[in-house]
Amino acid sequence: MDEREWLAERFEEHRTRLRAVAYRMLGSLSEADDALQEAWLRLNRTDARGLENLGAWLTTVVARTSLNMLRSRETRREEPLAEGLPDLLVDRADRLDPEHEALLADSVGLALLVVLETLSPPERLAFVLHDIFAVPFDEIGPIVDRSPEAARQLASRARRRVRAERTVPDADLATQRELVDAFLAAAREGDFDRLVAVLDPDVVLRSDFGPARRREVRGAEAVASQALSYAWPDLDIRPALINGVAGVVGFLHGQPFSIGAFTVRNGKIVELDFFADPERLRLLDLTILDD
Repeated sequence: MDEREWLAERFEEHRTRLRAVAYRMLGSLSEADDALQEAWLRLNRTDARGLENLGAWLTTVVARTSLNMLRSRETRREEPLAEGLPDLLVDRADRLDPEHEALLADSVGLALLVVLETLSPPERLAFVLHDIFAVPFDEIGPIVDRSPEAARQLASRARRRVRAERTVPDADLATQRELVDAFLAAAREGDFDRLVAVLDPDVVLRSDFGPARRREVRGAEAVASQALSYAWPDLDIRPALINGVAGVVGFLHGQPFSIGAFTVRNGKIVELDFFADPERLRLLDLTILDD
Protein backbone atom coordinates (compact mmCIF):
# COMPACT_ATOMS: atom_id res chain seq x y z
CA MET A 1 0.00 0.00 0.00
CA ASP A 2 1.46 3.37 -1.02
CA GLU A 3 1.29 6.51 1.11
CA ARG A 4 -1.76 7.99 -0.63
CA GLU A 5 -3.77 4.77 -0.32
CA TRP A 6 -2.88 4.55 3.37
CA LEU A 7 -3.91 8.17 3.86
CA ALA A 8 -7.22 7.64 2.03
CA GLU A 9 -8.06 4.67 4.23
CA ARG A 10 -7.33 6.59 7.40
CA PHE A 11 -9.49 9.49 6.20
CA GLU A 12 -12.41 7.18 5.33
CA GLU A 13 -12.31 5.78 8.85
CA HIS A 14 -13.29 9.24 10.13
CA ARG A 15 -15.50 10.50 7.26
CA THR A 16 -18.88 9.70 8.88
CA ARG A 17 -18.07 11.57 12.09
CA LEU A 18 -16.49 14.48 10.23
CA ARG A 19 -19.52 14.92 7.96
CA ALA A 20 -21.80 14.82 10.99
CA VAL A 21 -19.75 17.58 12.64
CA ALA A 22 -19.85 19.73 9.50
CA TYR A 23 -23.59 19.21 8.91
CA ARG A 24 -24.41 20.25 12.46
CA MET A 25 -22.14 23.25 12.13
CA LEU A 26 -23.40 24.40 8.74
CA GLY A 27 -26.89 22.97 8.23
CA SER A 28 -25.89 22.41 4.60
CA LEU A 29 -24.89 19.09 3.07
CA SER A 30 -23.01 20.67 0.17
CA GLU A 31 -21.04 22.97 2.47
CA ALA A 32 -20.36 20.04 4.79
CA ASP A 33 -18.83 18.17 1.86
CA ASP A 34 -16.76 21.25 1.02
CA ALA A 35 -15.42 21.26 4.58
CA LEU A 36 -14.47 17.60 4.27
CA GLN A 37 -12.73 18.27 0.97
CA GLU A 38 -10.68 21.02 2.64
CA ALA A 39 -9.75 18.62 5.45
CA TRP A 40 -8.62 16.03 2.89
CA LEU A 41 -6.48 18.60 1.07
CA ARG A 42 -4.95 19.74 4.35
CA LEU A 43 -4.23 16.14 5.30
CA ASN A 44 -2.37 15.59 2.04
CA ARG A 45 -0.09 18.50 2.91
CA THR A 46 0.62 17.14 6.39
CA ASP A 47 2.85 14.40 7.76
CA ALA A 48 -0.08 12.27 8.90
CA ARG A 49 2.13 9.56 10.39
CA GLY A 50 3.42 12.14 12.83
CA LEU A 51 -0.06 12.98 14.13
CA GLU A 52 -0.74 11.46 17.54
CA ASN A 53 -4.52 11.58 17.18
CA LEU A 54 -5.62 11.78 13.55
CA GLY A 55 -9.34 11.86 14.41
CA ALA A 56 -8.96 14.84 16.72
CA TRP A 57 -6.76 16.65 14.18
CA LEU A 58 -9.31 16.14 11.41
CA THR A 59 -12.18 17.22 13.67
CA THR A 60 -10.30 20.42 14.46
CA VAL A 61 -9.71 21.13 10.76
CA VAL A 62 -13.34 20.51 9.84
CA ALA A 63 -14.58 22.59 12.78
CA ARG A 64 -12.28 25.51 11.97
CA THR A 65 -13.21 25.37 8.27
CA SER A 66 -16.91 25.32 9.17
CA LEU A 67 -16.41 28.24 11.55
CA ASN A 68 -14.77 30.24 8.78
CA MET A 69 -17.67 29.42 6.44
CA LEU A 70 -20.18 30.66 9.01
CA ARG A 71 -18.21 33.86 9.54
CA SER A 72 -17.94 34.35 5.78
CA ARG A 73 -21.73 34.24 5.50
CA GLU A 74 -21.95 37.10 7.97
CA THR A 75 -19.13 39.09 6.35
CA ARG A 76 -20.77 38.87 2.93
CA ARG A 77 -24.08 39.81 4.57
CA GLU A 78 -25.72 36.79 2.99
CA GLU A 79 -29.23 35.88 3.97
CA PRO A 80 -28.59 33.29 6.70
CA LEU A 81 -30.07 29.83 6.56
CA ALA A 82 -31.90 30.75 9.77
CA GLU A 83 -34.25 32.76 7.55
CA GLY A 84 -35.12 29.52 5.75
CA LEU A 85 -34.59 25.90 6.70
CA PRO A 86 -31.41 23.81 6.87
CA ASP A 87 -30.94 21.07 4.29
CA LEU A 88 -33.48 18.32 4.82
CA LEU A 89 -32.85 14.59 5.06
CA VAL A 90 -35.82 12.74 3.59
CA ASP A 91 -36.36 9.01 4.21
CA ARG A 92 -39.09 6.45 3.83
CA ALA A 93 -41.58 6.44 6.70
CA ASP A 94 -40.45 2.97 7.80
CA ARG A 95 -36.67 3.30 7.82
CA LEU A 96 -33.69 5.64 7.79
CA ASP A 97 -30.91 5.55 5.25
CA PRO A 98 -27.76 4.43 7.16
CA GLU A 99 -25.89 7.57 6.12
CA HIS A 100 -28.76 9.77 7.29
CA GLU A 101 -28.94 7.83 10.54
CA ALA A 102 -25.31 8.72 11.23
CA LEU A 103 -25.99 12.40 10.53
CA LEU A 104 -29.02 12.40 12.81
CA ALA A 105 -27.51 10.64 15.81
CA ASP A 106 -27.83 12.31 19.21
CA SER A 107 -31.30 13.69 18.48
CA VAL A 108 -30.00 16.33 16.10
CA GLY A 109 -33.24 16.76 14.23
CA LEU A 110 -34.55 19.66 12.23
CA ALA A 111 -35.82 21.58 15.28
CA LEU A 112 -32.35 21.69 16.82
CA LEU A 113 -30.70 22.65 13.53
CA VAL A 114 -33.09 25.59 13.21
CA VAL A 115 -32.10 26.82 16.69
CA LEU A 116 -28.39 26.31 15.94
CA GLU A 117 -28.78 28.68 12.98
CA THR A 118 -29.65 31.48 15.44
CA LEU A 119 -26.40 31.15 17.43
CA SER A 120 -23.23 33.09 16.77
CA PRO A 121 -20.58 31.02 14.92
CA PRO A 122 -18.38 30.58 18.05
CA GLU A 123 -21.38 29.60 20.18
CA ARG A 124 -22.50 27.08 17.61
CA LEU A 125 -19.06 25.54 17.36
CA ALA A 126 -18.61 25.28 21.13
CA PHE A 127 -22.04 23.70 21.60
CA VAL A 128 -21.74 21.26 18.69
CA LEU A 129 -18.25 20.08 19.57
CA HIS A 130 -18.75 19.82 23.32
CA ASP A 131 -22.41 18.92 23.85
CA ILE A 132 -22.81 16.64 20.84
CA PHE A 133 -19.32 15.28 20.19
CA ALA A 134 -17.81 15.49 23.69
CA VAL A 135 -14.75 17.45 22.58
CA PRO A 136 -13.07 18.96 25.69
CA PHE A 137 -12.95 22.72 26.08
CA ASP A 138 -9.16 22.81 26.11
CA GLU A 139 -9.34 21.64 22.48
CA ILE A 140 -12.25 23.91 21.55
CA GLY A 141 -10.66 27.09 22.93
CA PRO A 142 -7.84 27.37 20.36
CA ILE A 143 -10.29 26.86 17.48
CA VAL A 144 -12.30 29.94 18.47
CA ASP A 145 -9.22 31.84 19.76
CA ARG A 146 -10.51 31.80 23.34
CA SER A 147 -9.44 30.30 26.63
CA PRO A 148 -11.00 26.97 27.66
CA GLU A 149 -13.11 28.83 30.23
CA ALA A 150 -14.34 31.30 27.60
CA ALA A 151 -15.19 28.37 25.32
CA ARG A 152 -17.15 26.85 28.20
CA GLN A 153 -19.13 30.09 28.51
CA LEU A 154 -19.89 30.05 24.78
CA ALA A 155 -21.29 26.54 25.06
CA SER A 156 -23.26 27.49 28.17
CA ARG A 157 -24.94 30.43 26.43
CA ALA A 158 -25.77 28.22 23.45
CA ARG A 159 -27.13 25.51 25.74
CA ARG A 160 -29.48 27.94 27.44
CA ARG A 161 -30.79 29.04 24.06
CA VAL A 162 -31.31 25.45 22.93
CA ARG A 163 -33.06 24.47 26.16
CA ALA A 164 -35.41 27.42 25.86
CA GLU A 165 -36.70 25.91 22.64
CA ARG A 166 -38.45 22.57 22.27
CA THR A 167 -35.96 20.82 20.06
CA VAL A 168 -36.13 17.20 21.24
CA PRO A 169 -39.18 15.36 19.86
CA ASP A 170 -41.07 12.50 21.46
CA ALA A 171 -39.04 9.39 20.66
CA ASP A 172 -42.07 7.27 19.80
CA LEU A 173 -42.48 7.51 16.02
CA ALA A 174 -45.90 5.83 16.23
CA THR A 175 -47.15 8.68 18.42
CA GLN A 176 -45.63 11.23 16.09
CA ARG A 177 -47.30 9.61 13.08
CA GLU A 178 -50.65 9.46 14.86
CA LEU A 179 -50.55 13.21 15.53
CA VAL A 180 -49.47 13.98 11.96
CA ASP A 181 -52.26 11.84 10.50
CA ALA A 182 -54.81 13.51 12.79
CA PHE A 183 -53.53 16.95 11.72
CA LEU A 184 -53.77 16.08 8.02
CA ALA A 185 -57.24 14.57 8.36
CA ALA A 186 -58.54 17.65 10.18
CA ALA A 187 -56.98 19.93 7.54
CA ARG A 188 -58.53 17.93 4.67
CA GLU A 189 -61.96 18.03 6.32
CA GLY A 190 -61.68 21.70 7.20
CA ASP A 191 -62.16 20.98 10.91
CA PHE A 192 -60.63 23.97 12.68
CA ASP A 193 -61.36 22.71 16.22
CA ARG A 194 -59.73 19.32 15.59
CA LEU A 195 -56.68 21.08 14.19
CA VAL A 196 -56.34 23.23 17.28
CA ALA A 197 -56.75 20.14 19.48
CA VAL A 198 -53.57 18.46 18.15
CA LEU A 199 -51.48 21.64 18.32
CA ASP A 200 -49.58 22.96 21.31
CA PRO A 201 -50.89 26.42 22.30
CA ASP A 202 -47.46 27.89 21.50
CA VAL A 203 -46.91 25.92 18.28
CA VAL A 204 -44.63 27.48 15.65
CA LEU A 205 -45.10 27.12 11.89
CA ARG A 206 -42.17 28.05 9.68
CA SER A 207 -42.79 28.21 5.94
CA ASP A 208 -40.01 28.40 3.36
CA PHE A 209 -41.09 29.06 -0.24
CA GLY A 210 -37.68 30.36 -1.29
CA PRO A 211 -35.65 33.58 -0.84
CA ALA A 212 -37.76 36.53 0.28
CA ARG A 213 -40.76 34.21 0.63
CA ARG A 214 -40.37 32.96 4.17
CA ARG A 215 -42.69 33.44 7.09
CA GLU A 216 -43.31 32.33 10.64
CA VAL A 217 -46.65 31.91 12.38
CA ARG A 218 -47.14 31.28 16.11
CA GLY A 219 -50.07 30.07 18.17
CA ALA A 220 -52.50 27.17 17.70
CA GLU A 221 -55.35 29.17 16.17
CA ALA A 222 -53.12 31.05 13.74
CA VAL A 223 -51.36 27.86 12.65
CA ALA A 224 -54.67 26.01 12.27
CA SER A 225 -55.97 28.80 10.03
CA GLN A 226 -52.81 28.60 7.93
CA ALA A 227 -53.10 24.80 7.69
CA LEU A 228 -56.58 25.06 6.25
CA SER A 229 -55.20 27.17 3.41
CA TYR A 230 -52.60 24.46 2.64
CA ALA A 231 -55.17 21.65 2.35
CA TRP A 232 -55.20 21.43 -1.43
CA PRO A 233 -57.33 18.53 -2.71
CA ASP A 234 -54.98 17.80 -5.62
CA LEU A 235 -51.95 17.17 -3.39
CA ASP A 236 -50.72 13.58 -3.19
CA ILE A 237 -49.49 13.34 0.41
CA ARG A 238 -46.98 10.59 1.22
CA PRO A 239 -45.67 9.77 4.71
CA ALA A 240 -41.93 10.16 5.24
CA LEU A 241 -39.27 10.73 7.85
CA ILE A 242 -37.88 14.26 7.68
CA ASN A 243 -34.61 14.57 9.58
CA GLY A 244 -35.67 11.60 11.64
CA VAL A 245 -39.15 12.81 12.67
CA ALA A 246 -42.56 12.04 11.24
CA GLY A 247 -43.41 14.16 8.24
CA VAL A 248 -44.91 14.20 4.78
CA VAL A 249 -43.95 14.95 1.20
CA GLY A 250 -46.58 16.47 -1.08
CA PHE A 251 -46.64 15.88 -4.82
CA LEU A 252 -48.67 18.01 -7.22
CA HIS A 253 -49.32 16.50 -10.64
CA GLY A 254 -46.54 14.01 -10.02
CA GLN A 255 -43.90 16.61 -9.11
CA PRO A 256 -42.50 17.34 -5.62
CA PHE A 257 -44.35 20.35 -4.24
CA SER A 258 -43.73 20.54 -0.50
CA ILE A 259 -42.24 18.85 2.55
CA GLY A 260 -43.64 19.07 6.06
CA ALA A 261 -41.71 18.12 9.20
CA PHE A 262 -43.57 17.87 12.52
CA THR A 263 -41.97 18.08 15.96
CA VAL A 264 -44.14 16.36 18.56
CA ARG A 265 -43.67 16.75 22.31
CA ASN A 266 -45.94 15.55 25.12
CA GLY A 267 -48.58 14.44 22.67
CA LYS A 268 -48.90 17.78 20.84
CA ILE A 269 -47.39 19.26 17.69
CA VAL A 270 -45.01 21.99 18.88
CA GLU A 271 -43.31 22.84 15.59
CA LEU A 272 -44.23 22.46 11.93
CA ASP A 273 -41.64 23.23 9.27
CA PHE A 274 -43.12 23.60 5.79
CA PHE A 275 -40.60 23.55 2.94
CA ALA A 276 -41.65 24.44 -0.62
CA ASP A 277 -38.65 26.15 -2.21
CA PRO A 278 -38.80 24.77 -5.79
CA GLU A 279 -35.09 25.32 -6.44
CA ARG A 280 -33.99 23.35 -3.35
CA LEU A 281 -36.71 20.73 -3.79
CA ARG A 282 -35.22 19.85 -7.17
CA LEU A 283 -31.94 18.96 -5.46
CA LEU A 284 -33.54 16.32 -3.22
CA ASP A 285 -33.72 12.65 -4.18
CA LEU A 286 -37.32 11.74 -3.44
CA THR A 287 -37.40 8.57 -5.55
CA ILE A 288 -36.98 6.56 -2.32
CA LEU A 289 -40.64 7.29 -1.61
CA ASP A 290 -41.63 5.38 -4.77
CA ASP A 291 -40.34 2.00 -3.48
